[in-house]
Amino acid sequence: MAFLNAGDTISGKTATATLTVGDTREELFYAKKLEATVEKKKTEVPVLGQRQVAHKANGWSGSGTLTIYYMTSYFRQLMYKYISTGVDTYFDLHIVNQDDASSVGSQTVILKNCNMDSVMMAKFDITSDDALEEEIAFTFDGVELPGQFNAPQAAVGGN
Repeated sequence: MAFLNAGDTISGKTATATLTVGDTREELFYAKKLEATVEKKKTEVPVLGQRQVAHKANGWSGSGTLTIYYMTSYFRQLMYKYISTGVDTYFDLHIVNQDDASSVGSQTVILKNCNMDSVMMAKFDITSDDALEEEIAFTFDGVELPGQFNAPQAAVGGN
């Protein structure tokens, strides 16, 4: 019987992330969590002689959230630039998942033309003992996949 080799799963703690605006690169060492999703856009297609409605993909939309520790003004500066000048900032997010303990290797994803939806401009919480954090919602309109995981190999064994 084949089964998952638990050692090949990827630890979320071993990722790296960088943000690129033009020629400027920002290491996101203060990032806590990132999730980016592509959602396909579909058109309903009624078909003669069938009761169900078929669907045809006709595009996609990308969105995500970046959760960071509240310890940098970088994103507030980008939003303030938009507020004060009307000039918006687009950036690329470069994410690498690599766990040296896993045989599946690494995966690199680049989210292109990211644009922030919202930024927390100020925050405090006197009731919490936890470190302050903030969530930045964004959209993106391009994806590159320059590095992909190796195919996982099933472990074989049994009792």
